[in-house]
Amino acid sequence: MHWPTSLDDIGIVSIIAAAAVIANIIGYLMKTMIPLRLVAMMTNCLFITWSSLAGIYPTLILNCILLPINALRFFQMKRLIKQVNEAANGDLSMEWLKPFTTKKNFAAGTVLFRKGDPASELHFLISGRFRVVEPDVELAAGSIIGELGLLEPGKSRTATVECIESGETLAISYDHVMQLYFQNPTFGFYFLQLSTARLFHTIKGLEAENAELRTANARLSAGTSV
Repeated sequence: MHWPTSLDDIGIVSIIAAAAVIANIIGYLMKTMIPLRLVAMMTNCLFITWSSLAGIYPTLILNCILLPINALRFFQMKRLIKQVNEAANGDLSMEWLKPFTTKKNFAAGTVLFRKGDPASELHFLISGRFRVVEPDVELAAGSIIGELGLLEPGKSRTATVECIESGETLAISYDHVMQLYFQNPTFGFYFLQLSTARLFHTIKGLEAENAELRTANARLSAGTSV
């Protein structure tokens, strides 16, 4: 029995076929999309080379179709990461959002909504000054209000907001927010940043209040014991 001892005995076509199979297996083991697409493109190239040399046209045609698809998905993922990084490092331009919004004007003393009201839209503050009553927080142009209602299970307002200096907002319905969230990763990431920032601010406020209460209770206890 003769075992192959050189590349000539094994054959370059067989080597390429083996490499393609190994690369294909490695691709299935990948857990993240970008490395998976890179390995998939390499696998496609190997199968194209092998099938061309071996004259196996169905495999050749299949991988000629799969290669540009994998390349397209790879560049889409790279663009997605770039957009997310831009959203993380900068502010979102409102210009492209304007077609999805409705301009609203509020006079000083107007209550935009009250805690517990049904929530259906959020507002980007363009001008003026507004106040979140619970807790007492003032918001100026560039802020966003009403976003927590989208995250609240009952879709209701979590605080009362009133206008303290006449101003203008761009209102956008929650239906449009959901569509943009899935269609535009920059907006989606920006919205998450805004929402989590408000939640963290609320948590810090509650922690500060609890700390003050604990301090007051400790002083009261010390005074009682004396």
